[in-house]
Amino acid sequence: MNTVDAIAGRAPRLDLPPFRPGDTVRVHVKIKEGEKERTQVFEGVVLRRRRGHASATFTVRKVSYGVGVERVFPVESPNVEKVEIKSRGHVRRSRLYYLRALRGKKARLRTKLRDLSALIPESAQAGTAAEAEPDEALPAEAAESAEAGETESTAPSEASESSGEK
Repeated sequence: MNTVDAIAGRAPRLDLPPFRPGDTVRVHVKIKEGEKERTQVFEGVVLRRRRGHASATFTVRKVSYGVGVERVFPVESPNVEKVEIKSRGHVRRSRLYYLRALRGKKARLRTKLRDLSALIPESAQAGTAAEAEPDEALPAEAAESAEAGETESTAPSEASESSGEK
């Protein structure tokens, strides 16, 4: 049986965050050296994301000692332990091959905050809703701090009125 066919029979991997091209990510990869196994972190910008269920891959590029290094990671690979999103980049393309020709400040991407709620599965959103319930106690604390803030805000306004009378 082909390795890809064996992976295709399994459920898709859901533990990876919803990252896109332009995002700076840290990929934790298992490296086997002889009998020992360790984790190595590869940090860079996602150049492309190739979809295709079991054969899905993503390409990450970094510059190490002035030399550009690109690695292609299979999404379903057991060697990819986890992916951390370090920052989000705002790009208007799905393939960022033009970054290969840019150096220094020209190679920087704009950052943008995105609403990722549509990309996260509903089962994961239900878990975050359960975690959000304990935060309901915050409005009472906020009301108390607002009352304290009102007393503080009246003092400067009285000072400004007294200064206006002079």
